[in-house]
Amino acid sequence: MNRTSIGALVALAGLLGCGSALADGSLAKVKQAGKLVIATMPNYPPITYKDTATNKLTGFDIDLGEAIAAEMGVKAEWQEIQFAQMLPSLQTERVDTAMAGMSDTLARREMVDFVDYMRSGTQFYTVTKQAETIRQATDLCGRKVGASRSTNNPQRIAEWSKAHCEAKGKPAIEVIGTEGSVDARNQLKIQRIDASVQGNETLPYFQTLEPNTYVLLGEPLTEEITGLPVLKTKVELRDGIKAAMDRLVKNGTYAKLLDKYGLARNGLAEIQINAAK
Repeated sequence: MNRTSIGALVALAGLLGCGSALADGSLAKVKQAGKLVIATMPNYPPITYKDTATNKLTGFDIDLGEAIAAEMGVKAEWQEIQFAQMLPSLQTERVDTAMAGMSDTLARREMVDFVDYMRSGTQFYTVTKQAETIRQATDLCGRKVGASRSTNNPQRIAEWSKAHCEAKGKPAIEVIGTEGSVDARNQLKIQRIDASVQGNETLPYFQTLEPNTYVLLGEPLTEEITGLPVLKTKVELRDGIKAAMDRLVKNGTYAKLLDKYGLARNGLAEIQINAAK
């Protein structure tokens, strides 16, 4: 056997090995079960929340998750889980993925891959009662700013404070961890905190729901990409979800759902895997 033949066999063996690694059975398992189990936390309207009249899950993520499952030929089964427990629930295989406005970050990608489907930005805001003394983001230096401790927003506030407050000789922002965005808004209303941060995809909803209550401060701190997390060992499931999303983009369902919830500016032109920088 000549050297070229040996090289060809080695290359073929490598390809076969790669193929067997990708054939992890995760997509087949979901289809056999007839359901895609999705974690959510319904406290983030209009992304995921409960209809006050029916107590049923609703929102952009809920409608999109139902559409993804239908494209995959299965039903969506929703599990209400605290945000901080979503990645552990993926590890224990309690759920297949999550839809709860989860940002695609490098730290999270050590455990999961993301099928990215939306963009957002972290936005400072306050209430009208405080707007006379807090007119811009830099007025928050030395003040209390709350954010859900289960997200990476407290870290973002601290980083912004270092660059825009401490680096310019102003006192640092005091970051207050909250139990979630609802808790942050409640603390803001009773002035336990001076401001908060939240995704810019949600704030217009609350401005409509509670007119003349919230005031946005400056431009978004960041631009983030939101995705569905899937364990890195489940490549077939990840690719199956992406393929379903690609079809929803192509047939116009994705754009219709964005428009339904006033999120047209938050849509992505293309569904990608691990697109966030």
